Order: sequence, then structure tokens, then C-alpha cells
Amino acid sequence: MNPPPLPPSLRMGSFIDRLFGWAALAAACLTLALLFGILLSLVVGAWPAIDAYGLGFLTRTVWDPVKNDYGGLVMIYGTLTTSFIALLIAVPVSFGIALFLTELSPAWLKRPLGTAIELLAAIPSIVYGMWGLLVFGPILSTYVQVPLQKLLTGVPYLGAMVSGPPVGIGILSAGIILAIMIIPFIASVMRDVFEVTPPLLKESAYGLGATTWEVVSTVVLPYTKAGVIGGIMLGLGRALGETMAVTFVIGNMNQLNSLSVFEAANSITSALANEFAEASEGLHQASLIYLGLVLFFITFVVLALSKVLLARMQRSEGTKS
Repeated sequence: MNPPPLPPSLRMGSFIDRLFGWAALAAACLTLALLFGILLSLVVGAWPAIDAYGLGFLTRTVWDPVKNDYGGLVMIYGTLTTSFIALLIAVPVSFGIALFLTELSPAWLKRPLGTAIELLAAIPSIVYGMWGLLVFGPILSTYVQVPLQKLLTGVPYLGAMVSGPPVGIGILSAGIILAIMIIPFIASVMRDVFEVTPPLLKESAYGLGATTWEVVSTVVLPYTKAGVIGGIMLGLGRALGETMAVTFVIGNMNQLNSLSVFEAANSITSALANEFAEASEGLHQASLIYLGLVLFFITFVVLALSKVLLARMQRSEGTKS
């Protein structure tokens, strides 16, 4: 006997499910196609520089449009250093904000404080850059750099790390501005994932006599580690790709005279913003596109490392259990 035909409503529902599956598959394929298209266009545009310098471009410090000689080490160093400084400042501050809002804040303060922190993300980056150049830079120079230089003069290594003219712009200034910009993103994600921790787990830990820090470190963080790392990676991606704020405060100098955190430098995004519109066709333009390709690769490596870290954490958790 043949099975009875499906009712029209079930047939329509099955067709809609298949249509939704096709649409989701098409969206995923389109995303991958766009990704490969961007990568291919960057490789094609950067090919003259790749052919001329190869991987040696990554270790060359010269950047001289007059002599048509280029290297990307100064920009790569500036990008990685400012992003590292930003994470070094933003992660503990964001963690403290999220911990306070979810575990310690009184009810009347939680909503306005959380809203105020999220509003920091709505401030345009150019405003951060102008504020950093006109307000924060002079403060950093007068009350941080000058006293540190007086204190550490003649001290090996430490004296060199704070050397440079006290003008308030440089790698440290750019890193602090980036930290202020990414704190709302990381703190918001951490707060949201902390709030999804089942109250029963936290109440059980408190019932056993655990302190607030013990509850957070042994219950909340293990339960939400994927979301926490995701928030940190979101902030790192924001720091790596930021353009205008960094352009205002990093100094835009294509030389690496010292490893001082107060030294003016450059970043990949700042170099692209300053020079791409006026770059002549040929090696100059190709070198700038090569820098964009390097930034693309750095972002991909960071994302891959975060996935590997999460996978190892999950495997170790399974081994312990």
C-alpha cells in the first residue's frame, strides 16, 4: 500500500524548510566567496611588491617613496605593539567592570552604569583621536613621560624604554586610546556571558562558603570561557583594524629609531589612510596593498589561535572530568 499523501500544510512546511536550508547554504557560500575574493584581490594588487621583496618585505625598516624603496616592519611593529598594549590594559579593566556589574553592583546602579559603558562604543573614532591628540597627549607627556624620564635616566633598558621627545604622541598613547575604545566591547560581552551562568551553580558555591572571587574563578569563568575569549578576540580585532584614532596619536613616522613606548611610529591602517589616496601606481601602491594583505593574515592568525586555544581548553576539561 502506498502511504497516504501529506496534508498541504505539511508539504508547504517541508518546502519552506528546504528553502530555508538552501538560503542558509547560499549565504555561507557567498561569505566564503567574498572572503576568497578579497584575499585574491589583495594578492593581485600586492603582487609587484611581493615579486620585488618577497617575505623580506616583512623585515625591512625602510619606507622611502622618493627612492621607491619599501619595507613593512615599522608598520607591523606599530600595529602589534599598540594592540598588545591595548589588550594589556583593556582586558583586566573590562573583567573588573563585568565582575562589578554582575556580582557586586547594587541594583539601582547596574543599569545606568552598564548603559554608560556601552555608550562609549558609540563615540566616533575620530573624536577619540582628537581628544587623544589635544587633551590626553599633553597630560601623558607632562605627568607620565617627563617624570619617568627623570626617574629612569641612566637605568639600563628601562631608560631606553621611556626615551624620546615629550610630545605626548607615540606608541603608548595610541595603545591607551585603543584600550579606551575596546573596553566597551570586551566589557559588554563579558557581562552578558557572566549573566548566563546558571544561578544554581553560583548559589551552590556560595552555600559551600566560597568567596565572590572563588565563585567567579571556579564557576563563572570555566562556564563562560568561550564567550570571554570571544569578547577578547572582538576587542583585539577592533584594535588591529582601528584607523583614525591611531592616525591622530601614533605620530605617523616611518622609522624605528628605538624601542621606546613613547617613540612616534606608524601602523598599517594609519599608513594606508595617509598614503593610499596619493600613492602612485606601481611599487608604492602595491606595497600599501601588501601591508593590507599582512593585516589580513595577522587577523586570520589571531582568529585561528583563539580557536586552537578554545579547543585545547575543552580537551583539558574533558580529561579532568
